[in-house]
Amino acid sequence: MTKSRVTVVDIARAAGVSKSTVSLVLQASPLVNEQTRAKVNAAIRELGYVYNRGAANLRQTAASRIVGIVVNDLTNSFFAELAVGMDMVMQSAGFVQFLANTGESLDRQREVIASMREHGVSGLIISPARGTDAADFKPLTAAGIPVVVVVRNIAGAKVSSLTSDNYAGAREATEHLISLGHHRIAFLGGFSDTTVSSERVQGYRDALNDAGIGTDETLIVNSAPSRAGGVAAIERAMLIAERPTAALCFNDAVAFGVCDGLRARAQEPGRDFGVVGFDDVIEAESAVPALTTVSVDPQGMGRRAAQMLLKQINSGRVEAEAIVSSVRLVVRQSCGASTRGLGRRNIG
Repeated sequence: MTKSRVTVVDIARAAGVSKSTVSLVLQASPLVNEQTRAKVNAAIRELGYVYNRGAANLRQTAASRIVGIVVNDLTNSFFAELAVGMDMVMQSAGFVQFLANTGESLDRQREVIASMREHGVSGLIISPARGTDAADFKPLTAAGIPVVVVVRNIAGAKVSSLTSDNYAGAREATEHLISLGHHRIAFLGGFSDTTVSSERVQGYRDALNDAGIGTDETLIVNSAPSRAGGVAAIERAMLIAERPTAALCFNDAVAFGVCDGLRARAQEPGRDFGVVGFDDVIEAESAVPALTTVSVDPQGMGRRAAQMLLKQINSGRVEAEAIVSSVRLVVRQSCGASTRGLGRRNIG
């Protein structure tokens, strides 16, 4: 009876790890810790697995019509719209997309990227998880795989990036609230350890400082960038002795949560408290009240990221380029502005 060939799946099962982790060990990736590497190598020796490196190299170099799309939070409709924009371009160009959600997990991110490499992706678009650093992209750039980082920029990463002008958008939104007579303006939501949050908070700070109001640190309330995070943030903000009268929210999801939290306190957004979001997702316009927000055009951003990746794939050259796209302040009802003169203003 012929003994069946040992596979990567067998190794993964024996070592108690994922198939993608085994692949990272076989590729000598620095992303695997030594304890896990030792466990996988022990399973390889015990089962007598032989890695066919020639076949692996052939798979990796073979041209494919597959691209990987990795996002950090697909539960946020912003990223769903971003993916839709990418799909418009990639599908027209004859590419199939593998979409993965990391849920802000670095381990999950490494696993899905390894799995996409196994499938021979021609390129990768990624909105990186919190804590991602330049070293996470080295295996990709070393293999000549085109990469476009979107939304969150990673310092020192030698890959292309597409981000929005977070600073200008937050500054303009804060100036708008000041022009409506607000002086106690909170910044609600977001993780302080991301570039997106730091850029938006800096725009908020500078607008307040330039108006002679100054920044009250108690009014900067961090929370998960989600609807639930928005509810939690406004609850905490309302415990401040001198309460805010308006808020710039990290994103639209937080803004929707802030509106929920206000209503739970019998306060009406736009009448009793000014609310401004960031992103301009589809629901922003149909919300009640309609959400004033900074539009980054997520679908347009997705299309542009896909075009950047295709440019690298088609040219055969992995040349990093950094693009910062302009944003627009969209004034609606939630900030408390009168309906007279509502509209869009270009920023950046």
